[in-house]
Amino acid sequence: MQTQRTLDEFKNEPFTDFSKPENAAAMRAAIEKVRSELGREYPIVIAGEKVVLDAKFSSFSPSNKSEVIGVFSEGDADTALVDQAIEAATSAFKSWRNVDPATRAEYLFKIAAIMRERKHELSAWMVFEVSKTWAEADGDTAEAIDFCEFYGREMLKWAAEQPITPYPGEKNTFEYIPLGVGAIIPPWNFPLAIMAGMTMAAVVAGNSVVLKPSSDSPTIAAKFMEIVEEAGLPAGVVNFISGSAATGEAMVTHPKTRFISFTGSKGVGLHINEEAAKTRPGQIWIKRVVAEMGGKDAIVVTDDGDIDAAASGVVAAAFGYQGQKCSACSRLIVDEKVHDELIAKVVEQTKRLKIGQPTEGDTNVAAVINKRSFDSTLKYIEKGKAEGGQVLTGGTGDETNGYFIEPTIIDNVQPGSTLEQEEVFAPVLAVIKARDFDHALEIANGTEFGLTGALYSASQERLDRAVRDFHVGNLYLNRKCTGALVGVHPFGGFNMSGTDSKAGGREYLLQFMQGKSIAQKI
Repeated sequence: MQTQRTLDEFKNEPFTDFSKPENAAAMRAAIEKVRSELGREYPIVIAGEKVVLDAKFSSFSPSNKSEVIGVFSEGDADTALVDQAIEAATSAFKSWRNVDPATRAEYLFKIAAIMRERKHELSAWMVFEVSKTWAEADGDTAEAIDFCEFYGREMLKWAAEQPITPYPGEKNTFEYIPLGVGAIIPPWNFPLAIMAGMTMAAVVAGNSVVLKPSSDSPTIAAKFMEIVEEAGLPAGVVNFISGSAATGEAMVTHPKTRFISFTGSKGVGLHINEEAAKTRPGQIWIKRVVAEMGGKDAIVVTDDGDIDAAASGVVAAAFGYQGQKCSACSRLIVDEKVHDELIAKVVEQTKRLKIGQPTEGDTNVAAVINKRSFDSTLKYIEKGKAEGGQVLTGGTGDETNGYFIEPTIIDNVQPGSTLEQEEVFAPVLAVIKARDFDHALEIANGTEFGLTGALYSASQERLDRAVRDFHVGNLYLNRKCTGALVGVHPFGGFNMSGTDSKAGGREYLLQFMQGKSIAQKI
């Protein structure tokens, strides 16, 4: 690969404007292309070799639950696979760690270029496999491109000469070196962006990895693996295993796993952290865990907030991608003096959202990810009502063909109640009245999470107070609490929301490297 070229400053990949007929036509063509490829089988990939097992599982469309998206080997059925993959990664690491960082970055730029060429096709796979609407899928693909472009550039900065204090009689340098073999366990809700970001951040830092995507979204990961191979990344640097919990557990507990990068639920994240802390026979390091977990994110609207802007922001943040974002607005905390006015607008806008198949360009809300999520969401709605909540709109679901939940708003939710405290991860918005701004902040901070939050207020004093006292990793003022952009809004939360690793920020790559100080007497 050629020496690093001169690079332009990083800029976010623009979103597609589907109101333009040519863009809508291109997306429809991509959807039909992907439709013609549904149901194909995808292999496990270890050291570049394709592995097919007798045991299989299928990925289904949440919006058309009889539609098979892809067929995969069940990695859980072969306990030796994880050993083989980690050995392959260990072998590849011996040479990959010594590859010039500029060359490693070039692979990311090439992967980004291929993804950019196939943007609509990649988005279409997410439309089918995880029921993203056109806009949500397009944003996911754009973010995946951003991660590759951003992390490639940031690696060049970390590989450059690092500032240290001079000392007479010595030549001193400080450099960052990779950790080793990593387990990459991404989620289904951003199956391209987060998966690609987690994987390529580790890779560009000089590590090799074993990637196990969610069993709800393996096809898009398999498509990404095809791009990785096309870009010419050396075999064994990224190894791909499809499977379920047992495969992930074996990756986490393996003594040759140096770090685990995980995005998902609080429960699984805490379990991974606990298991990673145990030292297994043959293990010679303390494993590092990078965990992005849940949220119970709140938008606070004060009595002087812009009601129209707040209503639009709440609806977008609560119901975008069916509320299945760790950053989603699941709590609306509103000053009681403007409660009625705001809620009327929020309900009105919510009722206008179109529920339908994600393959249609005008759909706003599609299905939740699976049967388990569908059943759990309905139970949370019933729990909310039992605890005194009032359903203002929605509240029901239909699983005839897919797992559709109506966008649901539950008013009069009390601080400390189940619906106010627990992450639902679905299109359910809990509305809580606050007496005043102090009370609103108290409620907002009154959960075990601390991921995103937003405040709508015309008072700079209140905005400044939120900066100081609203305890979240990503705070948004007079705008919605979703839509973090790579490089613009480094993303990660406090408390039970994870390790605040700040994906899409410059320091993120430090999670996958360690510092080495070299002193030479002269």
